[in-house]
Amino acid sequence: MATIIYTSPIFGPVRSRRFGISLGINLMPGDGKICTFDCIYCECGLNKDFRPKQKRPAREEVKAALEAQLRKMSAAGELPDVLTFAGNGEPTAHPDFQGIIDDTVELRDKYCPECSINVLSNATMLHKEEVRNALLKVDRNCQKLDTVNTEYIFRLDRPQSPSYSAEKIVEQLCLFKGKVIIQTMFLCGEYEGKDMSNTSEAYLLPWLEALQKIAPQQVMIYTIDRETPVEGLKKASKETLDAIASRVEALGFKCSVSY
Repeated sequence: MATIIYTSPIFGPVRSRRFGISLGINLMPGDGKICTFDCIYCECGLNKDFRPKQKRPAREEVKAALEAQLRKMSAAGELPDVLTFAGNGEPTAHPDFQGIIDDTVELRDKYCPECSINVLSNATMLHKEEVRNALLKVDRNCQKLDTVNTEYIFRLDRPQSPSYSAEKIVEQLCLFKGKVIIQTMFLCGEYEGKDMSNTSEAYLLPWLEALQKIAPQQVMIYTIDRETPVEGLKKASKETLDAIASRVEALGFKCSVSY
């Protein structure tokens, strides 16, 4: 099993399938994984296999490291297209997430004003008003919604909170009043003897109905790109993804596809 553990607090730049040249900001420890999900398709592996010994980087550490990297890239004339909060776990779970976003906006405006700020989130911290307020300050507020079936989410994304509810997540996504991008993983295959495909009508119709409620500025759909930490999962086909994208666009939403 090939896994990726990102350095902290800055990694890359890397070339993203969706965003171009991306400078990563990892708010989790650089020696392991801490996440409010434990997705069976995560490129960083399963939570239990990569317990970190280091602490999360402090707000001041993140700002100093980001400024040093942007200064270096600016001097080389190689500024990134995006600054992306991602890495070894859920970025919005950092206790100083709101302040870190403020610092990042300040540094972006100083060194690379044309660069966008992205947050890739699993939506588990949207019950916190300060997190939602911070996300409204970024250019791409990307929130995960793999289905609106809570039972399925517990099999695929494996939330660490037993109170997780996909229906509540949809309600919280509606609070952004459209300033949100929905990202959804579509896949096939089996895990522990159960069908893991979320491309059937039983999953698609409620998901499409949720999109109409949320009214996102964009929808990003994608499938497995790297080796997964469990066996049995398979990519959704290009034809399947294209068909789903057509249905999203028919509802009036911009939809990008990563195969």
